Amino acid sequence: MVKQVRLGIVGLGAQGSMYARMITDGMVPNMEIGAICTSNPATAVVVRSTYPGVGFYVDYSTMLGSGDVDAVVICVPPYLHPEMAIAALERDIHALVEKPAGVYTKQVRELNAYAATKPCLTFAIMFNQRNNPLYQRIKEIISGGELGNIRRSDWIITTWWRPQAYYEQSAWRATWGGEGGGVLVNQASHQLDLWQWICGMPRSVYANVGYGFQRDIAVEDDVTAVVKYGHGATGVFVTAVHDLIGTDRFEILGDSGKIVVDNSKTATVIRLSRPEREIGDDMSSDDVQRLYTGQLDRGAFSASEVIEFDSAWGTQHAGVLQNFAANILDGTPLIAPGSDGINGVRLANAVYLASWTGHEVPLDFDDDLYLSGLNERIREEGQFPERK
Repeated sequence: MVKQVRLGIVGLGAQGSMYARMITDGMVPNMEIGAICTSNPATAVVVRSTYPGVGFYVDYSTMLGSGDVDAVVICVPPYLHPEMAIAALERDIHALVEKPAGVYTKQVRELNAYAATKPCLTFAIMFNQRNNPLYQRIKEIISGGELGNIRRSDWIITTWWRPQAYYEQSAWRATWGGEGGGVLVNQASHQLDLWQWICGMPRSVYANVGYGFQRDIAVEDDVTAVVKYGHGATGVFVTAVHDLIGTDRFEILGDSGKIVVDNSKTATVIRLSRPEREIGDDMSSDDVQRLYTGQLDRGAFSASEVIEFDSAWGTQHAGVLQNFAANILDGTPLIAPGSDGINGVRLANAVYLASWTGHEVPLDFDDDLYLSGLNERIREEGQFPERK
């Protein structure tokens, strides 16, 4: 008989409802729904008819003490992720948080520090794109040193088009006090995670950010960030919600080759026969002349491989849920440990801080300095309490 983890789903919006369907449809065989918690009492009717026998709670603390759940997945606005995860861990309940891990680094550090005191519990984050076999293969190539040291990485991810009506669905959406940011916090947090997961964390960032550039919102809807990795290596990250056509193109240039990813579906890997510098240093004046006249065959110095994987809808999310349960049941290594969540939050916070100050910001910036800037914007909105 297959052992199953009883999962408490916290928040029954788009994500929570999707996870509930995946579990009931058998996409996560080592998991069952133990309880559902939402602050909307009217949802009880839907829960009882759709998920008969599943406990329903409007109070999170009550659900944690009910004995109905072994673990929770937290699908609520980002500010609540750390405190709800800590509350679960305090009750010796395993925690899987939706992305991002939180809104600002100080609260995520507190979560990570507490989780470290509970090593017997599983703490994970829903970075489902890490379960995409295409990005897993790209990480293998880069981590294995096949392309040498990274010289530059560039990601244009502007497929997050959202009309004004999207932001008017909820009062907390696209506010500093309610959501904590815009495209960096909500839509592009997956790419921020993948970017650092594959290429490593940069040392510093400079940014040009548009706040309410093409949408009537207080937070960012357009971002261009330039990062430095050290030793001359750089990176650029571009994202927006106002590009109706949209582009998803990720390039990584190394000493010995290049990877170009289109639409997160296809990757072209070009491997040089030798490091680029060696090839260039061995060029003669005749070779340079052929280069100028277009007669030099650059393809003779490289070989190309196209990588493409099918990733059916839902398999990435379901895979993270199944992996989370497997770690609880038998110690299977996590695809996305919860402690990794702070990296994307640090990147986003640094981008904001760089745009607010107009200066290049190190990735080891002062947590309190960022929080002070965030609270200043929350005060200007005048709708939500300041954060600590």
